[in-house]
Amino acid sequence: MTVQLKTVSFQGIEVRAIDVQVQFSSGLPTFTLVGLPDKAVAESRERVRAALTAIGLALPPKRITVNLAPADLQKEGSHFDLPIALGILCAMEIIPEAELQGYTILGELALDASIRAVSGVLPAALHALEQERGLICPQAQGREAAWIDKLDILAPASLLALINHINGRQILSPPKADMPSLNTDRPHLPDLKDVKGQETAKRVLEIAAAGGHNLLFNGPPGAGKSMLASRLPSILPEMTPEEILEVSMIHSIAGLLKNGTLKNQRPFRDPHHSASAPAIVGGGQKARPGEISLAHRGVLFLDELPEFHRSVLETLRQPLESGHISIARAEAHITYPARIQMVAAMNPCRCGEVDPITQICARGQRCSQQYQARISAPLYDRIDLYYDVPAVKAQDLSLPPPSEGSREIAARVQAARNLQIKRYAHFPKDLRPYCNAEAEGKILEEVTVLGPEETSLLQNAAEKFRLSARAYHRVLKVSRTIADLANSEKIATPHIAEALRYRRNKAL
Repeated sequence: MTVQLKTVSFQGIEVRAIDVQVQFSSGLPTFTLVGLPDKAVAESRERVRAALTAIGLALPPKRITVNLAPADLQKEGSHFDLPIALGILCAMEIIPEAELQGYTILGELALDASIRAVSGVLPAALHALEQERGLICPQAQGREAAWIDKLDILAPASLLALINHINGRQILSPPKADMPSLNTDRPHLPDLKDVKGQETAKRVLEIAAAGGHNLLFNGPPGAGKSMLASRLPSILPEMTPEEILEVSMIHSIAGLLKNGTLKNQRPFRDPHHSASAPAIVGGGQKARPGEISLAHRGVLFLDELPEFHRSVLETLRQPLESGHISIARAEAHITYPARIQMVAAMNPCRCGEVDPITQICARGQRCSQQYQARISAPLYDRIDLYYDVPAVKAQDLSLPPPSEGSREIAARVQAARNLQIKRYAHFPKDLRPYCNAEAEGKILEEVTVLGPEETSLLQNAAEKFRLSARAYHRVLKVSRTIADLANSEKIATPHIAEALRYRRNKAL
Protein backbone atom coordinates (compact mmCIF):
# COMPACT_ATOMS: atom_id res chain seq x y z
CA MET A 1 0.00 0.00 0.00
CA THR A 2 1.29 3.46 -0.90
CA VAL A 3 0.10 6.69 0.70
CA GLN A 4 0.92 10.10 -0.76
CA LEU A 5 0.60 13.39 1.15
CA LYS A 6 1.74 16.96 0.40
CA THR A 7 4.28 19.14 2.17
CA VAL A 8 6.77 21.81 1.09
CA SER A 9 10.48 22.58 0.90
CA PHE A 10 12.06 26.05 0.90
CA GLN A 11 14.67 27.55 -1.39
CA GLY A 12 15.07 31.04 0.00
CA ILE A 13 11.53 32.38 0.18
CA GLU A 14 10.52 30.24 -2.80
CA VAL A 15 8.28 27.32 -1.86
CA ARG A 16 8.57 23.97 -3.63
CA ALA A 17 5.85 21.31 -3.41
CA ILE A 18 7.02 17.96 -2.00
CA ASP A 19 5.24 14.61 -2.12
CA VAL A 20 5.62 12.41 0.97
CA GLN A 21 5.17 8.84 -0.24
CA VAL A 22 4.85 6.07 2.36
CA GLN A 23 4.88 2.39 1.41
CA PHE A 24 4.57 -0.77 3.52
CA SER A 25 5.99 -3.94 1.99
CA SER A 26 6.99 -7.42 3.11
CA GLY A 27 10.52 -8.11 4.29
CA LEU A 28 12.68 -7.48 7.30
CA PRO A 29 11.31 -4.69 9.54
CA THR A 30 13.14 -1.48 8.56
CA PHE A 31 12.36 2.23 8.34
CA THR A 32 14.08 3.76 5.31
CA LEU A 33 13.93 7.45 4.40
CA VAL A 34 15.02 8.43 0.87
CA GLY A 35 14.88 11.56 -1.30
CA LEU A 36 18.07 13.48 -0.39
CA PRO A 37 17.19 14.20 3.26
CA ASP A 38 19.60 16.23 5.40
CA LYS A 39 20.52 15.28 8.95
CA ALA A 40 17.40 16.89 10.50
CA VAL A 41 15.11 15.08 8.04
CA ALA A 42 16.88 11.74 8.51
CA GLU A 43 16.36 12.01 12.25
CA SER A 44 12.61 12.19 11.64
CA ARG A 45 12.52 8.39 11.85
CA GLU A 46 13.33 8.43 15.56
CA ARG A 47 11.03 11.35 16.36
CA VAL A 48 8.15 9.72 14.51
CA ARG A 49 8.81 6.38 16.21
CA ALA A 50 8.87 8.01 19.68
CA ALA A 51 5.76 10.12 18.99
CA LEU A 52 3.75 7.07 17.93
CA THR A 53 4.89 5.23 21.04
CA ALA A 54 3.75 8.21 23.17
CA ILE A 55 0.17 7.84 21.89
CA GLY A 56 0.13 4.08 22.35
CA LEU A 57 1.01 2.97 18.82
CA ALA A 58 3.94 1.06 17.38
CA LEU A 59 5.34 0.78 13.89
CA PRO A 60 4.18 -2.41 12.17
CA PRO A 61 6.77 -5.18 11.66
CA LYS A 62 7.10 -4.44 7.95
CA ARG A 63 9.50 -2.80 5.56
CA ILE A 64 8.60 0.92 5.69
CA THR A 65 9.90 3.17 2.91
CA VAL A 66 9.33 6.93 2.92
CA ASN A 67 10.23 8.81 -0.26
CA LEU A 68 10.38 12.61 -0.46
CA ALA A 69 9.78 13.51 -4.09
CA PRO A 70 11.21 14.97 -6.25
CA ALA A 71 14.16 12.86 -5.17
CA ASP A 72 16.83 15.11 -6.74
CA LEU A 73 15.95 18.13 -4.53
CA GLN A 74 17.79 18.50 -1.22
CA LYS A 75 15.34 18.37 1.74
CA GLU A 76 16.16 20.42 4.84
CA GLY A 77 14.40 21.04 8.13
CA SER A 78 12.38 19.26 10.76
CA HIS A 79 8.96 20.21 9.34
CA PHE A 80 8.78 16.86 7.48
CA ASP A 81 8.06 15.02 10.76
CA LEU A 82 4.31 15.56 10.77
CA PRO A 83 3.56 14.60 7.12
CA ILE A 84 5.73 11.46 7.51
CA ALA A 85 3.89 10.46 10.69
CA LEU A 86 0.48 11.09 9.12
CA GLY A 87 1.47 9.10 6.03
CA ILE A 88 2.39 6.15 8.24
CA LEU A 89 -0.89 6.46 10.16
CA CYS A 90 -2.80 6.43 6.87
CA ALA A 91 -0.90 3.34 5.74
CA MET A 92 -1.79 1.71 9.10
CA GLU A 93 -5.45 2.65 8.36
CA ILE A 94 -5.75 4.55 11.64
CA ILE A 95 -6.88 7.67 9.79
CA PRO A 96 -8.37 7.86 6.26
CA GLU A 97 -6.00 9.14 3.59
CA ALA A 98 -8.84 10.96 1.82
CA GLU A 99 -9.23 13.37 4.76
CA LEU A 100 -5.67 14.66 4.25
CA GLN A 101 -5.55 14.87 0.46
CA GLY A 102 -6.64 18.50 0.43
CA TYR A 103 -3.96 19.75 2.84
CA THR A 104 -0.34 20.88 2.80
CA ILE A 105 1.24 19.59 6.02
CA LEU A 106 4.25 20.72 8.04
CA GLY A 107 5.32 20.48 11.67
CA GLU A 108 7.99 19.04 13.95
CA LEU A 109 7.16 16.23 16.36
CA ALA A 110 8.41 16.13 19.93
CA LEU A 111 9.01 12.80 21.66
CA ASP A 112 5.74 13.20 23.62
CA ALA A 113 3.80 13.61 20.31
CA SER A 114 3.28 17.35 20.72
CA ILE A 115 3.74 19.42 17.56
CA ARG A 116 6.49 22.03 17.75
CA ALA A 117 6.86 25.26 15.79
CA VAL A 118 8.83 25.32 12.53
CA SER A 119 10.04 28.08 10.24
CA GLY A 120 8.35 29.05 6.98
CA VAL A 121 4.66 28.67 7.90
CA LEU A 122 3.62 31.98 6.29
CA PRO A 123 5.08 31.27 2.81
CA ALA A 124 3.77 27.71 3.09
CA ALA A 125 0.29 29.10 3.76
CA LEU A 126 0.51 31.32 0.68
CA HIS A 127 1.62 28.35 -1.39
CA ALA A 128 -1.28 26.24 -0.07
CA LEU A 129 -3.76 28.95 -1.03
CA GLU A 130 -2.30 29.17 -4.55
CA GLN A 131 -2.67 25.39 -4.88
CA GLU A 132 -6.24 25.58 -3.54
CA ARG A 133 -5.35 23.43 -0.57
CA GLY A 134 -5.71 23.75 3.19
CA LEU A 135 -2.87 23.86 5.69
CA ILE A 136 -1.99 21.73 8.72
CA CYS A 137 0.59 23.46 10.91
CA PRO A 138 1.63 23.66 14.60
CA GLN A 139 -0.79 25.33 16.99
CA ALA A 140 1.88 27.89 17.93
CA GLN A 141 1.84 29.22 14.37
CA GLY A 142 -1.83 28.96 13.55
CA ARG A 143 -2.30 32.71 13.96
CA GLU A 144 0.59 33.33 11.58
CA ALA A 145 -1.07 31.23 8.87
CA ALA A 146 -4.47 32.79 9.63
CA TRP A 147 -3.37 36.03 8.00
CA ILE A 148 -3.95 34.33 4.66
CA ASP A 149 -7.62 34.88 3.89
CA LYS A 150 -9.92 32.05 2.80
CA LEU A 151 -7.45 29.35 3.86
CA ASP A 152 -8.67 26.21 5.64
CA ILE A 153 -6.27 25.78 8.59
CA LEU A 154 -5.86 23.02 11.14
CA ALA A 155 -3.46 23.94 13.94
CA PRO A 156 -3.31 21.07 16.45
CA ALA A 157 -1.19 21.11 19.59
CA SER A 158 -0.42 17.40 19.37
CA LEU A 159 -0.55 14.45 17.03
CA LEU A 160 -3.30 12.84 19.10
CA ALA A 161 -5.50 15.96 18.85
CA LEU A 162 -5.12 15.90 15.06
CA ILE A 163 -6.00 12.18 14.87
CA ASN A 164 -9.11 12.74 16.99
CA HIS A 165 -10.18 15.67 14.81
CA ILE A 166 -9.79 13.67 11.61
CA ASN A 167 -11.71 10.74 13.08
CA GLY A 168 -14.50 13.01 14.35
CA ARG A 169 -13.86 12.60 18.08
CA GLN A 170 -12.66 16.18 18.62
CA ILE A 171 -13.14 19.53 16.92
CA LEU A 172 -10.17 21.86 16.38
CA SER A 173 -11.14 25.52 16.40
CA PRO A 174 -9.76 27.52 13.47
CA PRO A 175 -7.00 29.94 14.52
CA LYS A 176 -7.55 33.68 14.31
CA ALA A 177 -5.04 36.33 13.28
CA ASP A 178 -4.11 38.77 16.00
CA MET A 179 -1.88 41.68 15.04
CA PRO A 180 -1.61 44.72 17.32
CA SER A 181 -2.82 47.97 15.82
CA LEU A 182 -0.24 50.37 14.47
CA ASN A 183 0.64 53.18 16.87
CA THR A 184 1.79 56.27 15.02
CA ASP A 185 3.10 57.79 18.26
CA ARG A 186 5.45 54.79 18.72
CA PRO A 187 6.06 55.48 22.42
CA HIS A 188 8.31 52.43 22.78
CA LEU A 189 10.90 53.82 20.32
CA PRO A 190 13.68 56.29 21.22
CA ASP A 191 12.58 59.85 20.43
CA LEU A 192 14.52 62.58 18.64
CA LYS A 193 13.57 64.90 21.48
CA ASP A 194 16.39 63.21 23.38
CA VAL A 195 18.92 64.72 20.96
CA LYS A 196 19.98 68.25 21.90
CA GLY A 197 21.54 70.35 19.19
CA GLN A 198 22.49 68.67 15.89
CA GLU A 199 19.60 70.29 14.03
CA THR A 200 21.23 69.78 10.62
CA ALA A 201 21.86 66.12 11.41
CA LYS A 202 18.16 65.75 12.24
CA ARG A 203 17.31 67.35 8.91
CA VAL A 204 19.52 64.84 7.08
CA LEU A 205 17.85 62.02 9.01
CA GLU A 206 14.43 63.35 7.98
CA ILE A 207 15.41 63.42 4.29
CA ALA A 208 16.79 59.88 4.52
CA ALA A 209 13.57 58.60 6.11
CA ALA A 210 11.33 60.39 3.60
CA GLY A 211 13.05 59.03 0.50
CA GLY A 212 14.60 55.77 1.73
CA HIS A 213 18.11 57.07 1.04
CA ASN A 214 21.42 55.59 2.21
CA LEU A 215 23.13 57.74 4.82
CA LEU A 216 26.58 58.07 6.39
CA PHE A 217 27.31 60.08 9.54
CA ASN A 218 30.98 60.99 10.01
CA GLY A 219 32.11 62.70 13.19
CA PRO A 220 34.20 62.55 16.36
CA PRO A 221 33.36 60.16 19.22
CA GLY A 222 30.47 61.37 21.35
CA ALA A 223 28.94 63.58 18.66
CA GLY A 224 25.69 61.56 18.73
CA LYS A 225 25.97 59.57 15.47
CA SER A 226 24.73 56.28 16.88
CA MET A 227 22.13 58.08 18.99
CA LEU A 228 20.70 59.74 15.89
CA ALA A 229 20.70 56.52 13.87
CA SER A 230 18.95 54.56 16.63
CA ARG A 231 16.09 57.08 16.49
CA LEU A 232 15.52 56.67 12.76
CA PRO A 233 12.83 53.96 13.28
CA SER A 234 10.72 56.50 15.19
CA ILE A 235 10.27 58.64 12.05
CA LEU A 236 10.10 56.00 9.32
CA PRO A 237 6.81 55.84 7.36
CA GLU A 238 4.29 53.13 8.10
CA MET A 239 4.56 49.92 6.13
CA THR A 240 2.07 49.16 3.39
CA PRO A 241 0.24 45.79 3.46
CA GLU A 242 2.48 44.54 0.64
CA GLU A 243 5.61 45.48 2.59
CA ILE A 244 4.29 43.81 5.76
CA LEU A 245 3.77 40.57 3.84
CA GLU A 246 7.20 40.73 2.16
CA VAL A 247 9.04 41.34 5.44
CA SER A 248 7.02 38.79 7.39
CA MET A 249 7.74 36.05 4.85
CA ILE A 250 11.50 36.53 5.23
CA HIS A 251 11.26 36.55 9.02
CA SER A 252 9.04 33.46 8.88
CA ILE A 253 11.69 31.60 6.86
CA ALA A 254 14.27 32.68 9.45
CA GLY A 255 11.99 31.54 12.31
CA LEU A 256 11.81 35.04 13.81
CA LEU A 257 8.05 35.65 13.85
CA LYS A 258 6.88 35.57 17.45
CA ASN A 259 3.40 34.57 18.67
CA GLY A 260 2.00 34.43 15.15
CA THR A 261 2.28 38.22 14.75
CA LEU A 262 3.34 39.73 11.45
CA LYS A 263 6.09 42.36 11.31
CA ASN A 264 4.20 45.66 11.30
CA GLN A 265 7.24 47.84 12.06
CA ARG A 266 10.11 48.37 9.68
CA PRO A 267 13.12 46.20 10.56
CA PHE A 268 16.16 47.85 12.13
CA ARG A 269 19.18 45.56 12.09
CA ASP A 270 22.49 46.62 13.63
CA PRO A 271 25.06 43.81 13.34
CA HIS A 272 28.41 44.07 15.15
CA HIS A 273 31.41 45.00 13.01
CA SER A 274 32.92 41.55 13.62
CA ALA A 275 30.11 39.91 11.64
CA SER A 276 31.17 37.63 8.78
CA ALA A 277 30.09 37.91 5.16
CA PRO A 278 27.56 35.01 5.43
CA ALA A 279 26.06 36.65 8.53
CA ILE A 280 25.55 39.91 6.63
CA VAL A 281 24.49 38.76 3.16
CA GLY A 282 23.21 35.29 4.03
CA GLY A 283 24.56 31.82 3.42
CA GLY A 284 26.02 29.12 5.57
CA GLN A 285 25.33 25.43 5.13
CA LYS A 286 21.57 25.97 4.73
CA ALA A 287 21.81 29.36 2.94
CA ARG A 288 19.75 31.18 5.55
CA PRO A 289 18.84 34.88 5.09
CA GLY A 290 21.46 37.31 6.38
CA GLU A 291 21.17 40.70 8.03
CA ILE A 292 20.75 42.45 4.68
CA SER A 293 17.63 40.36 3.93
CA LEU A 294 16.27 40.57 7.47
CA ALA A 295 16.49 44.37 7.04
CA HIS A 296 14.41 44.24 3.81
CA ARG A 297 12.11 47.30 3.60
CA GLY A 298 13.85 48.65 6.69
CA VAL A 299 17.24 49.85 7.93
CA LEU A 300 20.62 48.14 8.07
CA PHE A 301 22.72 50.17 10.53
CA LEU A 302 26.48 49.67 10.31
CA ASP A 303 28.15 51.38 13.26
CA GLU A 304 31.92 51.92 13.07
CA LEU A 305 31.74 51.31 9.32
CA PRO A 306 35.50 51.08 8.58
CA GLU A 307 35.88 48.41 11.29
CA PHE A 308 33.88 45.93 9.19
CA HIS A 309 36.02 43.59 7.11
CA ARG A 310 36.69 45.02 3.66
CA SER A 311 35.35 41.87 1.99
CA VAL A 312 32.09 42.19 3.96
CA LEU A 313 31.58 45.80 2.89
CA GLU A 314 32.26 44.99 -0.76
CA THR A 315 29.53 42.33 -0.74
CA LEU A 316 27.01 45.11 -0.05
CA ARG A 317 27.66 46.90 -3.34
CA GLN A 318 25.57 44.67 -5.60
CA PRO A 319 22.46 44.30 -3.35
CA LEU A 320 22.43 48.06 -2.66
CA GLU A 321 21.88 48.54 -6.40
CA SER A 322 19.72 45.54 -7.31
CA GLY A 323 17.62 45.13 -4.15
CA HIS A 324 18.26 41.40 -3.88
CA ILE A 325 21.07 39.03 -2.92
CA SER A 326 21.84 35.77 -4.74
CA ILE A 327 23.58 32.99 -2.81
CA ALA A 328 25.27 30.36 -5.00
CA ARG A 329 25.66 26.86 -3.59
CA ALA A 330 26.52 23.54 -5.19
CA GLU A 331 22.94 22.30 -4.71
CA ALA A 332 21.07 25.47 -5.73
CA HIS A 333 21.12 29.20 -6.31
CA ILE A 334 18.96 31.00 -3.75
CA THR A 335 17.78 34.60 -4.02
CA TYR A 336 16.55 36.69 -1.09
CA PRO A 337 15.03 40.20 -1.25
CA ALA A 338 17.39 42.89 0.08
CA ARG A 339 15.80 46.28 -0.60
CA ILE A 340 17.33 48.11 2.34
CA GLN A 341 18.16 51.59 3.54
CA MET A 342 21.77 51.50 4.68
CA VAL A 343 22.68 53.88 7.50
CA ALA A 344 26.28 53.98 8.68
CA ALA A 345 28.38 55.87 11.21
CA MET A 346 32.13 56.30 11.49
CA ASN A 347 34.83 58.31 13.21
CA PRO A 348 37.13 60.51 11.11
CA CYS A 349 40.12 58.39 12.19
CA ARG A 350 40.84 55.17 14.01
CA CYS A 351 42.30 56.68 17.16
CA GLY A 352 39.34 59.06 17.58
CA GLU A 353 41.55 61.87 18.91
CA VAL A 354 40.02 64.56 16.73
CA ASP A 355 40.15 68.26 17.50
CA PRO A 356 36.51 69.34 17.94
CA ILE A 357 37.13 72.63 16.13
CA THR A 358 39.55 71.80 13.30
CA GLN A 359 38.34 68.19 12.88
CA ILE A 360 41.99 67.18 12.42
CA CYS A 361 43.42 64.02 13.99
CA ALA A 362 45.98 64.61 16.72
CA ARG A 363 48.25 62.01 15.13
CA GLY A 364 48.25 63.70 11.76
CA GLN A 365 46.42 63.46 8.49
CA ARG A 366 47.83 60.04 7.64
CA CYS A 367 45.83 58.37 10.44
CA SER A 368 42.61 59.77 8.99
CA GLN A 369 43.46 58.92 5.38
CA GLN A 370 44.39 55.33 6.15
CA TYR A 371 41.25 54.78 8.22
CA GLN A 372 38.85 56.19 5.64
CA ALA A 373 40.60 54.33 2.82
CA ARG A 374 39.13 51.13 4.30
CA ILE A 375 35.91 52.09 2.49
CA SER A 376 36.13 51.86 -1.29
CA ALA A 377 35.10 54.68 -3.61
CA PRO A 378 32.34 52.55 -5.25
CA LEU A 379 30.74 52.01 -1.83
CA TYR A 380 30.98 55.73 -1.02
CA ASP A 381 29.33 56.38 -4.39
CA ARG A 382 26.27 54.40 -3.29
CA ILE A 383 25.68 56.64 -0.27
CA ASP A 384 23.11 59.35 -1.04
CA LEU A 385 23.54 61.51 2.05
CA TYR A 386 26.84 62.25 3.76
CA TYR A 387 27.10 64.54 6.75
CA ASP A 388 29.98 65.56 9.01
CA VAL A 389 28.44 65.55 12.48
CA PRO A 390 30.11 68.24 14.63
CA ALA A 391 30.96 67.75 18.29
CA VAL A 392 28.15 68.71 20.67
CA LYS A 393 28.71 72.00 22.46
CA ALA A 394 28.43 72.15 26.24
CA GLN A 395 25.83 74.92 26.07
CA ASP A 396 23.61 72.70 23.90
CA LEU A 397 23.58 69.99 26.56
CA SER A 398 22.22 72.42 29.16
CA LEU A 399 19.28 73.43 26.97
CA PRO A 400 15.76 72.06 27.59
CA PRO A 401 14.51 69.30 25.26
CA PRO A 402 13.58 70.59 21.79
CA SER A 403 9.93 71.32 21.11
CA GLU A 404 9.91 69.16 17.96
CA GLY A 405 10.42 65.43 18.32
CA SER A 406 9.92 62.24 16.36
CA ARG A 407 6.13 62.62 16.22
CA GLU A 408 6.25 65.91 14.31
CA ILE A 409 9.05 64.80 12.00
CA ALA A 410 7.34 61.47 11.31
CA ALA A 411 4.21 63.34 10.17
CA ARG A 412 6.23 65.24 7.55
CA VAL A 413 7.99 62.05 6.47
CA GLN A 414 4.67 60.22 6.06
CA ALA A 415 3.22 63.10 4.03
CA ALA A 416 6.24 63.03 1.71
CA ARG A 417 6.03 59.26 1.35
CA ASN A 418 2.31 59.50 0.53
CA LEU A 419 3.19 61.84 -2.34
CA GLN A 420 5.65 59.25 -3.63
CA ILE A 421 3.12 56.42 -3.40
CA LYS A 422 0.65 58.50 -5.41
CA ARG A 423 3.31 59.55 -7.93
CA TYR A 424 4.42 56.00 -8.72
CA ALA A 425 0.99 54.34 -8.54
CA HIS A 426 0.45 54.32 -12.33
CA PHE A 427 3.66 52.43 -13.12
CA PRO A 428 3.53 48.64 -13.67
CA LYS A 429 3.69 46.72 -10.41
CA ASP A 430 6.93 44.91 -11.25
CA LEU A 431 8.65 48.25 -11.99
CA ARG A 432 6.91 50.44 -9.41
CA PRO A 433 9.26 52.11 -6.88
CA TYR A 434 8.23 52.20 -3.23
CA CYS A 435 10.13 55.44 -2.66
CA ASN A 436 12.35 57.96 -4.46
CA ALA A 437 15.55 56.02 -3.70
CA GLU A 438 14.25 53.12 -5.82
CA ALA A 439 13.41 55.19 -8.92
CA GLU A 440 15.62 54.22 -11.87
CA GLY A 441 15.95 54.83 -15.61
CA LYS A 442 12.97 56.29 -17.42
CA ILE A 443 10.94 56.46 -14.22
CA LEU A 444 13.56 58.73 -12.64
CA GLU A 445 13.67 60.91 -15.76
CA GLU A 446 9.89 61.29 -15.68
CA VAL A 447 9.69 62.38 -12.03
CA THR A 448 12.77 64.67 -11.97
CA VAL A 449 12.20 67.05 -14.87
CA LEU A 450 14.39 70.14 -14.28
CA GLY A 451 14.17 73.68 -15.58
CA PRO A 452 17.10 75.43 -17.34
CA GLU A 453 18.41 77.04 -14.13
CA GLU A 454 18.28 73.78 -12.15
CA THR A 455 19.87 71.83 -15.01
CA SER A 456 22.74 74.32 -15.23
CA LEU A 457 23.37 74.15 -11.48
CA LEU A 458 23.47 70.37 -11.42
CA GLN A 459 25.67 70.07 -14.50
CA ASN A 460 28.17 72.63 -13.19
CA ALA A 461 28.30 70.84 -9.83
CA ALA A 462 28.80 67.48 -11.56
CA GLU A 463 31.79 68.84 -13.46
CA LYS A 464 33.30 70.68 -10.50
CA PHE A 465 32.97 67.78 -8.05
CA ARG A 466 33.53 65.08 -10.70
CA LEU A 467 30.31 63.28 -9.92
CA SER A 468 29.89 59.85 -11.48
CA ALA A 469 26.72 58.99 -13.39
CA ARG A 470 25.49 57.12 -10.32
CA ALA A 471 26.20 60.10 -8.05
CA TYR A 472 24.45 62.43 -10.52
CA HIS A 473 21.27 60.35 -10.43
CA ARG A 474 21.42 60.02 -6.65
CA VAL A 475 21.55 63.80 -6.32
CA LEU A 476 18.40 63.92 -8.45
CA LYS A 477 16.67 61.41 -6.16
CA VAL A 478 17.58 63.34 -3.02
CA SER A 479 16.44 66.59 -4.66
CA ARG A 480 13.10 64.95 -5.45
CA THR A 481 12.72 63.95 -1.79
CA ILE A 482 13.60 67.43 -0.52
CA ALA A 483 10.98 68.86 -2.88
CA ASP A 484 8.43 66.36 -1.55
CA LEU A 485 9.15 67.44 2.03
CA ALA A 486 8.46 71.00 0.89
CA ASN A 487 5.26 69.79 -0.83
CA SER A 488 6.62 71.06 -4.15
CA GLU A 489 5.84 69.26 -7.39
CA LYS A 490 8.71 71.07 -9.11
CA ILE A 491 12.35 70.51 -8.15
CA ALA A 492 13.75 74.00 -7.57
CA THR A 493 17.29 75.34 -7.28
CA PRO A 494 17.31 75.32 -3.42
CA HIS A 495 16.35 71.65 -3.45
CA ILE A 496 19.29 70.72 -5.69
CA ALA A 497 21.65 72.95 -3.72
CA GLU A 498 20.71 71.23 -0.47
CA ALA A 499 21.10 67.79 -2.04
CA LEU A 500 24.59 68.73 -3.25
CA ARG A 501 25.46 69.95 0.24
CA TYR A 502 24.97 66.42 1.56
CA ARG A 503 27.05 64.78 -1.17
CA ARG A 504 30.54 63.48 -0.48
CA ASN A 505 32.29 65.12 -3.40
CA LYS A 506 35.98 64.59 -2.57
CA ALA A 507 38.31 62.63 -0.34
CA LEU A 508 37.52 63.16 3.28
